[in-house]
Amino acid sequence: MTKFKLTGIYIYPIKSAAGIALETAQVGKRGFQYDRQWMVVDEAGKFMTQRQFPRMALIRVRQSTEQLIIEAPAQEPLSIPLSLNSDDRISVEVWGDICDAIPLGETVEQWFSEFLEMPCQLVYLPDNSLRPVNSRYANNNEQVSFADAFPFLLISEASLQDLNQRLDEPVPMNRFRPNLVISGCEAFAEDHWRSIRIGAIPFRVAKPCDRCVITTVDQNSGIRGKEPLQTLAQYRRWDGKIWFGQNLIQEQLGILKVGDYVEIG
Repeated sequence: MTKFKLTGIYIYPIKSAAGIALETAQVGKRGFQYDRQWMVVDEAGKFMTQRQFPRMALIRVRQSTEQLIIEAPAQEPLSIPLSLNSDDRISVEVWGDICDAIPLGETVEQWFSEFLEMPCQLVYLPDNSLRPVNSRYANNNEQVSFADAFPFLLISEASLQDLNQRLDEPVPMNRFRPNLVISGCEAFAEDHWRSIRIGAIPFRVAKPCDRCVITTVDQNSGIRGKEPLQTLAQYRRWDGKIWFGQNLIQEQLGILKVGDYVEIG
């Protein structure tokens, strides 16, 4: 078996807000612990992302022992609990999936509504609210958080390097919002993998990831451009979509750490 190395672990606690780089992370039943466990929804309960609201990139998050601290330009820092249980539930929608979520309350609602300049609120996905992975790709009724469709997204450093060699201005990996970054393989080698093991945890490669306009949002400024999607479309387009990265489903739970070896089955 060929061995590569895990060089990056990232979670995005609030869907479409900034991510957090970690040295170690817990692989749970929905993906990494706290990954996309919160989501911003509009008055109808529909999910909001950088696709329509690129300013969401400016929402930064960090973790303390028991709190998630949320910050944004011209806003007071906001702290919310990392774990929440309440019978107060609302129905929310993410990519056609309807599930129950816990609203974070008026203070948090006001904070997000002010920053995004429209009525909206933050919601939390409790453990007992179910959102199955698409049945075409699931083997054992696997669950997913508020992520678009799958528990994990993997990208190789070589694939980004290949793209950046084609761009006038290189882009950082955060444009693609991966959970797992690996080194040692050739560019787009991940296109051909069907199963991999990272550390002690086996993963199934479900499908390639089709990319949207979020990749064109500068994650430091919240400003949208045309790249890298315009260049990717020249050599990574098929079936009417643009592809970059692979969606994974874990086959065991456990802990991953940066530096873990990656084995291709």
